[in-house]
Amino acid sequence: MKKYNYILLGMLSLFFVTTLTSCSDYFDQVPDDRLSLEEIFKTRDGALKYLSNVYTFLSDEFNQRQVHETSLYRTPGPWTGASDETEWTSSGNKAKLINNNSIDATENTMVLYRWKSWYSGIHESAVFTKYVDQAPLTASERAQWKAEAKALRAIYYFYLVRTYGPVPVLEDDYALDTPSNELQLSRSTVDRCFDFIVSELKEAQNAGLLEDASSDKTTGVGRIDKAIAQAFIIEALTYRASWLFNGECTYYADMANPDGTRLFPSQPDAATIKADWQKVVTECQKFFADYGNRFQLMYTDKSGKSVAGPDAEGFNPYESYRRAIRTLFSEMGNNKEMIFYRMDNAAGTMQYDRMPNKSGNTNDYRGGSLLGATQEMVDAYFMANGMSPVTGYAADGVTPIINEASGYKEDGTSSSDYKSADGTLYAPAGTRNMYVNREPRFYASVAFNGAFWALASAQDGDRRNQQVWYYRGSDNGRKNSSDYWIPTGIGVMKFVSPNDCNTNNGRIYDKVDIPLRYTDILLMYAEALNELTPSSSYEVTTWEGEPITVSRNTEEIRKAVLPVRMRAGVPDYNEETYNDQTLFRKKLIHERQVEFMGENQRYYDLRRWKLAPVEESEQIYGYNVLMTESKKERFYERIRVENLQANFSRKMYFWPMPQNELKRNRKMTQAPGWETFD
Repeated sequence: MKKYNYILLGMLSLFFVTTLTSCSDYFDQVPDDRLSLEEIFKTRDGALKYLSNVYTFLSDEFNQRQVHETSLYRTPGPWTGASDETEWTSSGNKAKLINNNSIDATENTMVLYRWKSWYSGIHESAVFTKYVDQAPLTASERAQWKAEAKALRAIYYFYLVRTYGPVPVLEDDYALDTPSNELQLSRSTVDRCFDFIVSELKEAQNAGLLEDASSDKTTGVGRIDKAIAQAFIIEALTYRASWLFNGECTYYADMANPDGTRLFPSQPDAATIKADWQKVVTECQKFFADYGNRFQLMYTDKSGKSVAGPDAEGFNPYESYRRAIRTLFSEMGNNKEMIFYRMDNAAGTMQYDRMPNKSGNTNDYRGGSLLGATQEMVDAYFMANGMSPVTGYAADGVTPIINEASGYKEDGTSSSDYKSADGTLYAPAGTRNMYVNREPRFYASVAFNGAFWALASAQDGDRRNQQVWYYRGSDNGRKNSSDYWIPTGIGVMKFVSPNDCNTNNGRIYDKVDIPLRYTDILLMYAEALNELTPSSSYEVTTWEGEPITVSRNTEEIRKAVLPVRMRAGVPDYNEETYNDQTLFRKKLIHERQVEFMGENQRYYDLRRWKLAPVEESEQIYGYNVLMTESKKERFYERIRVENLQANFSRKMYFWPMPQNELKRNRKMTQAPGWETFD
């Protein structure tokens, strides 16, 4: 028996899906590892189970509330509630620790477990790669599985870097009997981290990844292939080119290892910045060239039947967007927008958090009613004419500056139903005017006061198609001594299927979560192109070292953005917007905010763009949920949400290094701004 030596809190621990140990024994076990591994890899089935285990450390983005979960194969994050998109009622939600700047290096149920899980995934990838040669596989099968493990390792490093900043990169695993003094490792540089991530993904592409793993409907769905690896290459390079990592962020200029090695690049010149963005452009173009026939935005008619595009007869932007992001597992074969998704997830938790509560009647449509959209998020959605309803806020930070040209009205209620051209009901008569005449994505995502929930799987007809109100004392409004109410007075409907119903013999339908979809590739491509200087050309080299000349191309930008706008059912941007680099950058930021609402993008986007200090220091506003229906006019007063103080500090660009790791590894440095505890 050998004592477990481990680096980075679990890297050398073993955790098998069904074979060896429980989570509670994770760090206490002293197993006969070599024998166990030899037994596992004697069979093809054993090797496949181990590979499946390597996948289990992927982020479960559907679980946003239970971030305290200590299961090592779940890595939920507080991203949605920790940005300016949504807020939670439940006082124990970990997003609040980020919002009020109160996490630290000793926080073991969020800071520690994300770190531990992703490094455990890295370790399991290394173990699999080492032992899979013993399994009775064909040569092509062995190459493919090894490539998948390599790609997963790169993805876990990407998750770590965007959350914790530069981290130690290990190219090889360590033996179980490695002396502890050899397990003292310092952080790798930013350049080293991203170079490793991208090179590993490219090597995986060339070493055995399938062109299209999903073509095997039995065992290939959800597994990494060349296209998925390419998408992660693009995402990693986008982060590398962004302000937070490219050397422009002076806050980290002096961050160094104990030996004096600087971890962030020096302040870059213009040519270097453009070269970094061009790498993104090049890899996006490769994606389009190699996989453009495989992926496209979702286009459907009112019934959900696929149509050729936004110009096709019957095209319905609301249903197209709703089906693109609701991700029913049964529909994934027809959803060409999804690039990568996780099937094993906490979809039930996500549904419960969003669905109305119906307090006092557990036989009805009862959900948690725990997650509310912020007023800022609601204001971000466009009107049907593509214009922004609100252009900013007055000096008090709450009074909206209304864009009169948009047709937006803050007060009063509608006198008739608001429907799409094909009859899709968006907002029934009596809806507050602020919710009328908005773009289709709004109605697919926001459960405004008075919106309908289909709840179509309920057994009794009178339990379906429920109009939900958030006035105090109503079935779904605020109540004394209860957490089951929307804190902002604005619900979230995104990801919920019309068929979903928790009770009355209804069911929650299986779904997949969506770390990456085709829309993201299009908008990252547009972002990268926009960052190239107008009317200037640059001689740069591709990742493969090939010299090329690049410049900002407005037509290519339009090709990327126009499909997103058309699928959303809103007009294209004008020529002035496309030709103005600064203006388009603002529009792109706005587009991503709306398109990816609740998809865990905004938290990281704000940080890489240098916008978090502004956007996440603003007060959180919603409606006056203390008002009953008899005082409905006052319900719609914009007020600061109680107990939700926003306070961004520069140290919050990255999470702190877990304190236990600092104690164990004296070569590890804490990120600037975070206190180190003895």
